[in-house]
Amino acid sequence: MMNYLIIEDEKAAARTLKAMLEQADPTLTLSDTIDSVADAIEWFRSHPMPQLLFVDIHLADGSAFEIFDHIDITCPIIFTTAYDEYALQAFKVNSIDYLLKPISQSEVNRALDKLHRLSRSSAASNLHDESYSKGEEEPEWSQKESRKGDLSALLRYIRQAERYRSHFLIPVKGDKLLPLAVRNIAYFYIAEGTVSAVTSEGISYVMSQTLDELTDCLDPHLFFRANRQFLIAKDAVKEITLWFSNRMVVTLHLPTPEKIIVSRQRAGELKEWFTGGEG
Repeated sequence: MMNYLIIEDEKAAARTLKAMLEQADPTLTLSDTIDSVADAIEWFRSHPMPQLLFVDIHLADGSAFEIFDHIDITCPIIFTTAYDEYALQAFKVNSIDYLLKPISQSEVNRALDKLHRLSRSSAASNLHDESYSKGEEEPEWSQKESRKGDLSALLRYIRQAERYRSHFLIPVKGDKLLPLAVRNIAYFYIAEGTVSAVTSEGISYVMSQTLDELTDCLDPHLFFRANRQFLIAKDAVKEITLWFSNRMVVTLHLPTPEKIIVSRQRAGELKEWFTGGEG
């Protein structure tokens, strides 16, 4: 069981989020709902830290980032907001996701899945080594129903994972830079020496990085280098089919310039990447 706090000044939005969270995971427990910066600061000073925090950025009496100026937040944070211009600032704190309103049930599910995945990965890479080196009993992070665990270890893992890019700044007309969230990118593609990022809406942006550089700076759980032309996002995959000579063809939810073919040598890696090693 995991307890969480909602900081949201729109009562309807808070109720909707609570309902979505109950549907996504009935074991989650709401500690409280706060609707202002001042009340949030007071709440944190008189209550133990929750295990998960949902924060709207624009509150009635100011920006939610003012809370972090007064309180050392030591739990994972999921931002829920109608504004995308604060994404970069959000990921400087313990943020694991940034959901734009109106929020869908699938986005909430995906954010919680990400939290649980980070928890399990943190257990494997951090807690196992630390606990066993001290001769302590094995922690129960690997069990999905046990989510309390050592949140400090989870946050260490989150900070380690921050080396992966969450956004790019794309030059547009004039002197403007357009923020492009990695979560909105369906695939990267190279043609005639030009690398493009294509969003789930089919919008294409020219990138300054090579595909090799992009492969290195993106979370390998979320992106797979299918071949020399394509770097694909897991969320964009519609189906995977067998092809000639034990190769595979990946079909995305949107059209691609050419067929995405994965070699026989990498077919096993593709299946393991997509299933998370679960078959």
